Amino acid sequence: MRKITFAQALNEALHEEMMRDEKVFIYGQDVAVVGGLWKVTTGLLDKFGPDRVKDTPLSEAAMAGMAVGAAITGTRPIVEIMFADFLAVCFDEVYNKAAKWRYVHGGMFEVPLVIRSSMGATFGGSAEHAQCNEALFMHTPGIKIVLPSTPYDAKGLLKTAIRDNNPVLFFEHRALYNTKGEVPEEEYTIPFGKAEIKKQGEDITVVATSRMVSRSLSAAEDLKKEGINIEVIDPKTIVPLDIEAINQSVKKTGHLVIVEEGNRTGGVGAEITALVQENVFDFLKKPILRISSLDVPIPFNDNLKNMVIPSTTKIVEEIKTLIKK
Repeated sequence: MRKITFAQALNEALHEEMMRDEKVFIYGQDVAVVGGLWKVTTGLLDKFGPDRVKDTPLSEAAMAGMAVGAAITGTRPIVEIMFADFLAVCFDEVYNKAAKWRYVHGGMFEVPLVIRSSMGATFGGSAEHAQCNEALFMHTPGIKIVLPSTPYDAKGLLKTAIRDNNPVLFFEHRALYNTKGEVPEEEYTIPFGKAEIKKQGEDITVVATSRMVSRSLSAAEDLKKEGINIEVIDPKTIVPLDIEAINQSVKKTGHLVIVEEGNRTGGVGAEITALVQENVFDFLKKPILRISSLDVPIPFNDNLKNMVIPSTTKIVEEIKTLIKK
């Protein structure tokens, strides 16, 4: 099977969905002429023209507000917010408008919009261009949240997001854009709320999201050499969350480790921990372990940054410590 990059997979999904449905259009800062900062929208302007591929002024609130208006009047907008950090600028439009519009109008309106946004600590982004803030929106009824970790997942999940009749936040980790993976040429979608076991194991359940999936898989290889066989689960979407898949794995292994790049307090790991404690507490042999970024802003300096976010080495060390307790 052919291999393409994460960015190319997203680009294919956009091309195919815009070909399939003329109501789909995309806009954002530099998405048209430049093809996007991450080159995800390359070629769309030439293919579909300026009516469906639009550059916008630098105003995240206006972009998100326009998406809500366009969605409730019959189109399917995709808006690119260049950095997930700047979802804070359009928080009201996402939290109070997109998420709640269908409910407060008694189901009279559908709100089929997708907000694509890059996230994660990579090149010197520092405190305002490197955050993983997906957990902020888990507390928002009405929003679906997607975190692809491979090119295959990126394409299939984006196609599902575009076809969904509800607002979707689609988070793309910048470190993944140039990673390659197998992606079929034939049509496919990936359902929301269905986790995937990326690696089978019997000793410990590891639930990881976004870039932390690949780091957890690397940790699994290192731990295997020491006789520790971990199971790696990728939820793919955190809203809806496939908690049943996680529960079943915990019943098998008796241990749970959650790895995320977001901050520890109030994070994705905290929610999964609570749900597992409520559902399968009696199967746990040891306390649940959360591995996350520290509760500090992301530093600019690479050495400091690497101390803050979880590395493969840290995942290995933390799991070995858990086993020894």
